[in-house]
Amino acid sequence: MSQPVTLSPTSAAPGAERARLAVSTVFLINGALFATWAVNIPGVRDGLELSQGQIGTALLAFGLGSLTTMPFTGGWTARWGSDRVTAVAAVLTMLSLAVPFFMPSLITLALSLALLGALNGCLDVAMNAQGVTVEKRLGRPIISRLHAYFSLGGVVGALVGTALLGRVPMLAHVLTVVALTTLTALIVGRLMLPDAAAHPDDAPEKQAGNPAATPSALGTATLLLGGLCALGMFAEGANYDWAALYFRDVLGAASTGWGYAAFVTAMTLGRWFGDRLRARLGEELIVRGGSLLTAAGMALVLLARDPVLAGAGFALAGLGLSNVVPVMYGVAGHALAGRGIARVATIGYAGFLLGPPIIGFAADHWGLRAALLLALIGAALVAALGGPTFGLLRRLRPA
Repeated sequence: MSQPVTLSPTSAAPGAERARLAVSTVFLINGALFATWAVNIPGVRDGLELSQGQIGTALLAFGLGSLTTMPFTGGWTARWGSDRVTAVAAVLTMLSLAVPFFMPSLITLALSLALLGALNGCLDVAMNAQGVTVEKRLGRPIISRLHAYFSLGGVVGALVGTALLGRVPMLAHVLTVVALTTLTALIVGRLMLPDAAAHPDDAPEKQAGNPAATPSALGTATLLLGGLCALGMFAEGANYDWAALYFRDVLGAASTGWGYAAFVTAMTLGRWFGDRLRARLGEELIVRGGSLLTAAGMALVLLARDPVLAGAGFALAGLGLSNVVPVMYGVAGHALAGRGIARVATIGYAGFLLGPPIIGFAADHWGLRAALLLALIGAALVAALGGPTFGLLRRLRPA
């Protein structure tokens, strides 16, 4: 797997390019949803008078909600098609963003985030499966670019949210985002590409002729790839969920959104050119080298006392992480057959599941600066464990 995945060009189905734009838009509005939530976490926390540990518990509910739907979404997409599941999940996820902002207590906030997580978990798997369908139909890699649109949505959402903080009521901001993203989801949901034709590389006989591709080896590859995804998502989630609080509570910055904005801006640029880099450098180098760059960026964040230097550290972390999860999702979709994305994504979401409460509880005991050291360690582990994982995947490639 040190070499890029090569896709066999096929006669593109009618509407494949239109579907690419449609699924790109879904990634875009999903990024805007996350950014809108992220920049308003301090406001929600202060409004309910929650501690770091309590907001971490509420964020844990989001991860638990995701895990209730992700294992089943592979089956749903096989039954109804990734196009239909993506279209429905996108609308419901956008609508559910509003719910947490109406909650009066920690318990109701956690329940509302569990709902948001369940819907978003389904959307995550389905829209990536739709992306692989479109990628195969077009005969060229697009997964990193799709994730770039997610990051672009995060950039726009973070900049708008930061600009509106203190100027526009939080609820007015959120409801406007909900209305615009829901309308967009309704429009583009009709343009997805059906999974009608079975793809050759989804068939069980894909691994024919390769004696190394035993069920046990395939299961091990799934667990290893899912584990790397979990560590990558842990580091990514640490930046998404805690950058705003780090800028305010640790650095004392007046504007809390700039660390988050630096992270997602660098991530967007890295993902925008990720497919090209994947073709030149190969998947293993992107995952392992990017993880090392992330560790260096987080080290700068933790050592810096100045918001500008810390922002540069978040930018390096975003650049390093930009293609780690997209590449592993793509590898799962192509190398592990039909439900590979669902399995790897479900394991990977353990990073989002465990990350927020672990960092929150650690912040309560040792401070947020020390707690974010865990993100650095997670990135370093991806670099270290990437070698054995991609080595196994190379042995499992079809003969």
